[in-house]
Amino acid sequence: MNEVALAAHSLAVGYRAGTKGHRTVLEGVDLELRQGEFVGLLGPNGTGKSTLLRTFGRMQPLLDGSVEIDGRNIHHLSNHTLATLLSVVLTDRLTVGRLTAYELVGLGRYPYTGWAARLTPQDHRIIQWAIGATRSHDLAARDISELSDGERQRVMIARALAQQPTVMLLDEPTAFLDLPTRVEITGLLKRLTRETGLAVLMSTHDLDLVLRAADTLWLITPEGKVEHGAPEDLILRGALQSTFSSSELIFDSDIGGFRPRIPATGNALLMADGLSGMWMRRALEREGFRILDSRVAGESIDVEIVADDSADTPTWRLKMDGVEHRYSDIGSLIARIASSSR
Repeated sequence: MNEVALAAHSLAVGYRAGTKGHRTVLEGVDLELRQGEFVGLLGPNGTGKSTLLRTFGRMQPLLDGSVEIDGRNIHHLSNHTLATLLSVVLTDRLTVGRLTAYELVGLGRYPYTGWAARLTPQDHRIIQWAIGATRSHDLAARDISELSDGERQRVMIARALAQQPTVMLLDEPTAFLDLPTRVEITGLLKRLTRETGLAVLMSTHDLDLVLRAADTLWLITPEGKVEHGAPEDLILRGALQSTFSSSELIFDSDIGGFRPRIPATGNALLMADGLSGMWMRRALEREGFRILDSRVAGESIDVEIVADDSADTPTWRLKMDGVEHRYSDIGSLIARIASSSR
């Protein structure tokens, strides 16, 4: 098993609350992040994700317990030493002046360059490596102000990588990105853990993405506890469902994602296989139907749908109120069902 890169022991985190001392957000936290591991940090707003990350990064003081990197207490390390072990990527848009992407990545070598900040040939080799690892070669000569949010985030990850840290912390790095770019950034982080042995801890609200990419989840519950384990184990334990489900939304363990709570419409008998059958099922569930794959004694059938795959393009037979209808696409069939229920 890989060595422990970052560990929290009996950790309590929070912040000062004026003259009343401090407010504890989380306490009794015992967690381990291992080399080459990609961990997703999840939790509803206000449960302490950013507070925990900032405490790990020594950007705010802990209230109790300890945090270690490579077995060394971070509060016993100099700023210089800590910067060689830990890098941080925040969501905040930094004002960096008129730097090229290459120059910004070069700032990641600051812990190694000394007061003169002169880059050696070795530093340049590491900068080139970080740019290559994040596939940012085409961005290197461009001004940071000209980059898109997704391109800038890739460069910020390259800068953090150029520090050659043991641990990388990222606070909502995909928050303002479009879906394809969120997928790209998440995939990049996953690949870096495998190729470099880097330990990555990323807070995120992209539950669907992190379920597919993370090795481990740290889930902060509304009760102030931290559940941890493989994504699949947290789903099977019901931890995600109990944390995120609400009166309007439910986490569906069958699909590994969220769906709205929709008033029950009735039972639909669906006779369809393969990809088209899966998407028809999704469409019917969106309308509130309970799906039956065969007739069950005592169960009433409100609509019956059969796929006809004899043609090149699947067609659909809908039987409803004793009348049969034919449709060439799912949208038209669902519109017919919805109009009859209004």
